Amino acid sequence: MEILSSRTILRPSDYELTLSFYRDTLGLAISREYPGGTVFFAGQSLIEIATHGYSDRQGFSGSLWLQVRDLTAAQTELVLAGVKIVREARQEPWGLHEMWIADPDGTPIVMVQVPADHPIRRDSRPPSE
Repeated sequence: MEILSSRTILRPSDYELTLSFYRDTLGLAISREYPGGTVFFAGQSLIEIATHGYSDRQGFSGSLWLQVRDLTAAQTELVLAGVKIVREARQEPWGLHEMWIADPDGTPIVMVQVPADHPIRRDSRPPSE
């Protein structure tokens, strides 16, 4: 199977409130709009299968993972915009710096800063000769 692209689809209880959150509060750029929907750019689309951060609530039981350049600046910006910080920024045992917020429906959003020395940023291939 060849996967060409991916997209996370959220079906909020209040479309306008959620639209405003992603567009205005998080400042995501619009890729396209269609009757009944809006598609946002959110960096690269990735799918992560994880056991940490699981919630047993009804509905979408995953989370969104959004990488930022500066987590401290992102946290300050979100607090000033009135966004509740679910979990303050901190370095996780796996080396990433993470902060958790939620959208108006309670969908968990993990804001992530990847440190310069993290394996995600390093080329793991052996050097060519």
